[in-house]
Amino acid sequence: MTASTDLPRAGRLDCACAIVPGDGEADRRGTALLAAAFSLSVLSQVLILGILPLAGLSLAPSRAAAALPYTAFYAGAAVAGLPASLLLDALGRRAAFSLGASIGIAGGLMLVWALTGWHFGALVLGAFWLGVAGGFSLFYRHAAAGIGARGTSALLLVFGAATIAGVAAPGIARAAEALAAPRDFVGMGAAAALAHVGSLAATAALPYRPLHTQLTAPRQGKPWRAVLLPTLVGAAAWFTMTALMGATPIAMVGCGLTGAVSGVVAWHVVAMYAPSLVLAGLPSVRPLWIAGGGSAALGAGALIFSLSSTAPLFSLSAALLGIGWSLAALGTTLWLHRDGEPSRWQLGLHDGCVLAGALLGALATGIAI
Repeated sequence: MTASTDLPRAGRLDCACAIVPGDGEADRRGTALLAAAFSLSVLSQVLILGILPLAGLSLAPSRAAAALPYTAFYAGAAVAGLPASLLLDALGRRAAFSLGASIGIAGGLMLVWALTGWHFGALVLGAFWLGVAGGFSLFYRHAAAGIGARGTSALLLVFGAATIAGVAAPGIARAAEALAAPRDFVGMGAAAALAHVGSLAATAALPYRPLHTQLTAPRQGKPWRAVLLPTLVGAAAWFTMTALMGATPIAMVGCGLTGAVSGVVAWHVVAMYAPSLVLAGLPSVRPLWIAGGGSAALGAGALIFSLSSTAPLFSLSAALLGIGWSLAALGTTLWLHRDGEPSRWQLGLHDGCVLAGALLGALATGIAI
């Protein structure tokens, strides 16, 4: 065992003890806990993203403000990217990720209060806090990508675990709404808060061990030109997916398909994360090919959405958008980590930029409304 020669700092509990590079048991435990935390965070997102546009229509003082809660979610996610990255150094992954989950709990409770008392401002604030929690949980993929020689498979398994959220979400949503009846959407808001409680429990149990190297070691990062292209591709993918999936529930309501909205959103989420499990079974993956395939799927999903007026067509569009986003997100993440590790600033700014693309997509939804 070799201990760090750097002096420990307050809050850097995982840096004060000896580190065993390539600790297989800690790697497996960390991967499993990250997968569980990510799956629960995605469950929360599935439960609320389908209702935010509709709740906005119900509570907004004007139609122009109806998309503000949905937009606030992605604003929170975009704001969280860089702090989530830097807090890994300041606090360690265990404390940083637990902080994000705690903010998600607060956001879910705020959402419940807003929907119970019909407070539009509180609805926007709760959505923003839930977005911050989502931004923190999205950073799990970078943490998984740095698990030694298992980085690629760990990333794919963490991403793929969220498939469970898509499968379980419709049943959980129905049960939660039945318990909260006759108040619409309150049950799903409460279930979103409980999902983050589970995510907090998982992140708080993470081993005290950095995933890349000792956090005290400086990371020089990559040339910025090597970060630019995957960031642009990722931002475009997020923009397309967010804009069209924000418009999907509203378009379905306009077509008289209100009852099918939660099912379409759930299958969209399954499509977002299931490709990871398929890729995990391949002997090797090529980031550029994966990102390119994702871009093609997003284009096909956008075309079908423009022609949709029935539940099957909306479902097909949502599935293609989910698959396209998944492949683009995975491809650009692996692309980013290829040929050298990016610095914390590069990871944080990458996530901030791709989530800014998501925010622009949400704003586009608001303009369309």
